[in-house]
Amino acid sequence: MGRKATAIWQGGLKDGKGTISTESGVLKQAQYSFTTRFENGIGTNPEELLAAAHAGCFAMALSNELGNAGMVPNKLEATATISLEKVSDGFGITKSHIDLVADIPGANKDKFNAAVKAAEKGCPVSKLFKAEISVSAKLK
Repeated sequence: MGRKATAIWQGGLKDGKGTISTESGVLKQAQYSFTTRFENGIGTNPEELLAAAHAGCFAMALSNELGNAGMVPNKLEATATISLEKVSDGFGITKSHIDLVADIPGANKDKFNAAVKAAEKGCPVSKLFKAEISVSAKLK
């Protein structure tokens, strides 16, 4: 299975601009630029897209782990925060932290915590990052 996205960049780093499109068409020429990445410009940026991918992947992985433990969630709300920081050789993604709020009727807390840990390590996007990954989980 392969998934595709295309980025087009025009101009220099600080004065240039780009667009990102996905094969599915969900993103079609979504704007990104230096200001959307390092300031507060209008548009998206690679780290925001990585955060969305990590949150979505984690929620699906957790749903699978919960199912294996005999639990079905009403709702899993995962919010990922990607940290882009100055490192010795430029900038690097140093962390991805997920805040989770889970609504699971009749949940067993120990099984829930084990499922969260398994999803944190087993999500394919987590496996992609060479960064610290953490999860703060709250069960309703």
